[in-house]
Amino acid sequence: MEKGSLLYEGKAKKVYATDDPELLIVSYKDDATAFNGLKRGTIEGKGVINNRMSNVLMRWLEKEGIPTHFVKELGDRDTLVKKVQIVPLEVIVRNVAAGSFAKRYGVEEGIAFESPTVEFSYKNDALGDPLLNEYHALVLGLASREEIDLIKALSFRINDLLKAFWRERGVTLADFKLEFGRLPDNSVVLADEISPDTCRLWDSETGKKLDKDRFRRDLGGVEEAYREIMGRLEQQETGLK
Repeated sequence: MEKGSLLYEGKAKKVYATDDPELLIVSYKDDATAFNGLKRGTIEGKGVINNRMSNVLMRWLEKEGIPTHFVKELGDRDTLVKKVQIVPLEVIVRNVAAGSFAKRYGVEEGIAFESPTVEFSYKNDALGDPLLNEYHALVLGLASREEIDLIKALSFRINDLLKAFWRERGVTLADFKLEFGRLPDNSVVLADEISPDTCRLWDSETGKKLDKDRFRRDLGGVEEAYREIMGRLEQQETGLK
């Protein structure tokens, strides 16, 4: 399937029309941003890794009963997906204190929670993606009560699956961001991506960061970390196809 007109360009991806109005092509870039776009750079090969990892994990999650927008991988950077209306809620699932959570609440980074927690933020770049609760989401008309309940249930299920997946590969899933979308029939599916850009992935033994935090925090070895986490995924990828 060929790319049509460019419909949208975001921080990490471009979205193109196709000859099917219900399908789009997502193309992953090497561009990197942090802190709501205040920090910008390039991570060589990131687009290829994020595309591949997202597709492997989306296919696997579908087999585990999680509905997604994934249709078909078209190439190193390009994937065919179902057209969705993105629910303007970013869902952050946290298993370990890290990042903004640790800073916001004065909690030492690395402390594991007794049970996972979910945060919502309003997906709005102009406002800086502010945190909000379910009642805010309802009064702002961002999602219905049924959608919020479903999104929470799916997010916790995805967390259980991904934690076990990465544990088998010697990786701790500290936290991650999800986005969901509505299909034309108003059913809700997992959208966006699952990658080192959207997940905090730490080596279980050393605590080494194998994700975008190496870019955010100027830790160095960013490309090497992305390649390493992709290598961990591919160790047992055969069973995921």
